[in-house]
Amino acid sequence: MSKAKTDYSFWTKYKKFAGNEILLYVIMIVGIIAGIVIVSYFQK
Repeated sequence: MSKAKTDYSFWTKYKKFAGNEILLYVIMIVGIIAGIVIVSYFQK
């Protein structure tokens, strides 16, 4: 039973970190798109 509890704890922690990682990637992608738009705007 302790192994199942450890797995549950592991997945709970992993889900928390995965959520933060997805949020980080979303912010990164939005920043890259904004950078491309700003660069292309100033080059015209």
